[in-house]
Amino acid sequence: MTTPPLTDNYDTPWKDAVMRYFPEFMAFYFPLAYAGVDWTRLFTFLDQELAQVVQDAELGKRLVDRLVQVSTLQGGINWIYIHIEVQGQYDSNFAKRLFIYNYRIYDRYDRPVATLAVLADDSDTWQPKSFGYELFGSRHYLEFPSVILVQYTDQLHDLLKQPNPFAMVTAAHLQNRSTKGNNHQRYDAKLRLAKLLYERDRDKQRILDLYAVIDWMMTLPRELEYLLQTEINTFERNKQVAYLTNAERFGIEKGLQQGIQQGLLQGKLDGKLEGKLEGQAVVLTRQLNKRFGPLSIETSQRLQLATSEQLECWADRILDAPSLAAVFDMH
Repeated sequence: MTTPPLTDNYDTPWKDAVMRYFPEFMAFYFPLAYAGVDWTRLFTFLDQELAQVVQDAELGKRLVDRLVQVSTLQGGINWIYIHIEVQGQYDSNFAKRLFIYNYRIYDRYDRPVATLAVLADDSDTWQPKSFGYELFGSRHYLEFPSVILVQYTDQLHDLLKQPNPFAMVTAAHLQNRSTKGNNHQRYDAKLRLAKLLYERDRDKQRILDLYAVIDWMMTLPRELEYLLQTEINTFERNKQVAYLTNAERFGIEKGLQQGIQQGLLQGKLDGKLEGKLEGQAVVLTRQLNKRFGPLSIETSQRLQLATSEQLECWADRILDAPSLAAVFDMH
């Protein structure tokens, strides 16, 4: 049985990341603007105000729009507005929409507005930077800096070394797109990013925050998500920490094991290699190998001959069982 494609969710992780790490967002994508902001003073997100300003404007497919009030280092201007757009696909009216948003924000607040754009689509050439018009000597024009994420593709190795959280977010975005349609490659990429969080950052909350973004962005089928959680659990035991195995926080619900059985058992029974790899017993075998090391021939045969009820029971026990024998106790 073929697992249906998953819908990638960018909106939530991007919004969360921008709000949690706004200074780092500015420093990574727009260093010139970052240098002009007084980061010793508070900044304020104005989402409701932005919604009121643009509610009747025609919207394209966007991932994030944010309006932030910040203080500047320039003399004579105490505070301004920064309007951020993260755009997920090509839109011929994108520059025009930013032009409209910019003058509406200015009209409402009578303050300077800086418009900044991050282009998260698949093109490496589409890069709108301006919109405007001239008529009878009158000129109305907006120019704005824009960043193309796919242009970071060749820098993936360097991104994974940088401390800025948006280097990690960018890497996750790129690897999510490059592994679309290949869940096993995405599994490997997601596990690698999770382990890197421990290697380059020891702050628990920061690890939790960044993994939440990666987790929401790089969605996996349920059986692979459960296997990933098992692998992280083993990794954390070796590190003697317990950060990412908080099942309640990351939505790895108690009934996740049941999701392994839904649609996967048929894969085991149809005799095809692809279906068998997705089968119930194969998934459980991998989980047991990760937790307790290589299985004996007897244990492997036991898994192959087990009933669906037995496999369900053992899958329920695997996270909490202190030993391999405890998984199979009374079965």
